[in-house]
Amino acid sequence: MEKPVSRTEDHTWSCSCTARRRQRTPLGGSATGLAAKVGEMLSSSVSSSPLKLVSHSMRNPSSSNLGSGTSSSLNLSRDVVQRSLVLFVVGTFLALVLNLLQIQRNVTLFPEEVISTIFSSAWWVPPCCGTAAAVIGLLYPCIDSHLGEPHKFKREWASVMRCIAVFVGINHASAKLDFANNIQLSLTLAALSLGLWWTFDRSRSGLGLGITIAFVATLITQFLVYNGVYQYTSPDFLYIRSWLPCIFFSGGVTVGNIGRQLAMGVPEKPHSD
Repeated sequence: MEKPVSRTEDHTWSCSCTARRRQRTPLGGSATGLAAKVGEMLSSSVSSSPLKLVSHSMRNPSSSNLGSGTSSSLNLSRDVVQRSLVLFVVGTFLALVLNLLQIQRNVTLFPEEVISTIFSSAWWVPPCCGTAAAVIGLLYPCIDSHLGEPHKFKREWASVMRCIAVFVGINHASAKLDFANNIQLSLTLAALSLGLWWTFDRSRSGLGLGITIAFVATLITQFLVYNGVYQYTSPDFLYIRSWLPCIFFSGGVTVGNIGRQLAMGVPEKPHSD
């Protein structure tokens, strides 16, 4: 009777061990699955982190390009403002000097209350001429860039100063020289103005802009004289003198050369057909 009892106990022990093993198996499987999930999460995080770095690095160039574009636009705007101020000052100074010469020679007549003011000139003449000089000086390099024909002829300040001296001489000649009639004086000044363009410019854009400026300025002057703002002595071209378009033409070429010289440091935009 002792052997069956031992067999029963052995059977009972084996059953209990089997049950324990069965209970432990799900726990081990769940631990293994949890470890697998943690490994997948770590691998996914590691694999996604380079993508984030790459995407961040891909975003950084655009932001850097945006920053560089903003800084370049600010520098361009600052350069345009500085050139405009310089051209305005030059135009104002030339207007004061040349208009005073015309008034002293009784070529241009203003009302008596205007003559008693500073520099014996109307207050609106210098700022108007300064504004026109700023617009013309900025327009010349813009037209050159648009046409794809950068002006390279005599791009130096010595040439610009000689051009200014010749322009002042032409204006001085219009007030000082005495001819039999204004037609001879006009032809002489026209030849001198074309000579100024040929000597210091020689560009098609400069010639076209000079003619356009002379035409528009002549129309404005005719309108002002017609409305009694001021007048010219001995008018022979409607209400003005016939040599006045030559002065406007040479002045446009001169201010255009100043504007081109000031714009030499600005990178030129390539022309695309």
